[in-house]
Amino acid sequence: PRTVSDLLSMAFVLTIAPLLYWFGLWVVLPGLYGDEKLAYTLHFALGSFIMLNIVGNFTYTVLCDTSTDGGGRIVPVSTARAADGWRLCPACECLSPPRSWHCNVCDTCILKRDHHCVFTGCCVGYYNHRYFVMFLWYLFLGAAYAFCYGSLFIWTRIPFEFPMSIVKMVFPVAIFFFGFDSSIDQFYLLLYVVSAVGTLYTGVLCVYHFSLILRGVVGDESNKKDFRYDLGWRDNIREVFGERWYLMWLLPYIKSQLPHDGVTWHHLCSKKD
Repeated sequence: PRTVSDLLSMAFVLTIAPLLYWFGLWVVLPGLYGDEKLAYTLHFALGSFIMLNIVGNFTYTVLCDTSTDGGGRIVPVSTARAADGWRLCPACECLSPPRSWHCNVCDTCILKRDHHCVFTGCCVGYYNHRYFVMFLWYLFLGAAYAFCYGSLFIWTRIPFEFPMSIVKMVFPVAIFFFGFDSSIDQFYLLLYVVSAVGTLYTGVLCVYHFSLILRGVVGDESNKKDFRYDLGWRDNIREVFGERWYLMWLLPYIKSQLPHDGVTWHHLCSKKD
């Protein structure tokens, strides 16, 4: 993270995700399935699988270099033409390939730049787009999983008392940290509310980013109604998730070769024509 907002956002994710994992698997599940060993084991395995994907995809998103000059990449500037979308980046003082844009936070040009994500502290581009979207997807699954089973746990443990229960749910952080109710039940309620908000927030982001992928665009191209690289939903999925797109959703460690180098895009326009 290079900015305060990046640092705080990353710290929030790296704190709340393990807390929800602990809450779901070490507090909620034993309370619901303490006497049912098979059900508890299956749910524990599923929750751990989701957490493994959250951690793995987050790590790859952060560590995967998707800049124009990273990883020993050689950008063929000798063949660059303005007609193909190449531009001079005044900040980097070099030619930037089509669909690449400079990020002021990362201080470099990013291949097929979608956006700068404060929760990962880096840009989402051509080489880490897959990992970011899967990180987002498994965050949604984890939050929804914690919310669903947390609902069964919370409302059998804590009696609903109007209006105090509403106040505790609307202001869970203030109620807990300012000492109005520092009980363990209020802490559980805080995590439950976070899972509810997280489910809604990540769900909306998933719908938005998957719609961009299916239309073959990144955020800036969508805003400008630029669909020149749209090859149809099947090829658009392959452009982000690689040749083994049907397997890569299982684990971030499954290799899936991307169709090209993220630099030369003119052949896609030719293919569409």
